Amino acid sequence: MTNLTRETIVPFLVEIFERRGAEEYLGERVSIAEHMLQGAKLAQDAGASDDVVAAALLHDVGHFTHDFPVDAADQGIDSRHEEAGAKVLEGFFPSIVIDCVRHHVDAKRYLCATDPDYFGRLSPASVHSLYLQGGPMDQAEAATFGANPNIDDIVQVRVWDDEGKVPGMTTPTIRDYAPLLQRVVDRHTASG
Repeated sequence: MTNLTRETIVPFLVEIFERRGAEEYLGERVSIAEHMLQGAKLAQDAGASDDVVAAALLHDVGHFTHDFPVDAADQGIDSRHEEAGAKVLEGFFPSIVIDCVRHHVDAKRYLCATDPDYFGRLSPASVHSLYLQGGPMDQAEAATFGANPNIDDIVQVRVWDDEGKVPGMTTPTIRDYAPLLQRVVDRHTASG
């Protein structure tokens, strides 16, 4: 991964997605690839920007790049996949994408602390991982997190994350999204 460039990051993401995407998604009824593609489709259907669609698609890419076993959560281990994913994408994607990837776990903790109905919408697997990830934020943590300039997009990607667990949902493929990802990378790296 250390030799990634603006020309190779998207092919790398497509390859790892296709190679590992069929893996179980933490006890959910969809694979990790189905889940991520559903997030992207939900974002597109909502008219989100290319950057936010990319964030929704890539929010769980860290599951493909961390060194923990697939069943880490079952073993009581928080894989910190959000940090692993953000690390792979940094330098290639804009801050909005990185923030959504890096903070989508904290957004679950934030919503549990700030929305009284949110916890009841979580799947059993998401409830299990919530407690591995620190549980609901306390009031001070929520106030600090809520001050992030990208909070609205981070929370929205989290909502799509929660909704993107529908068995049999039809979505575009990762290859269908590759041109969008490349546009986001090209725009970001040209300006940086």
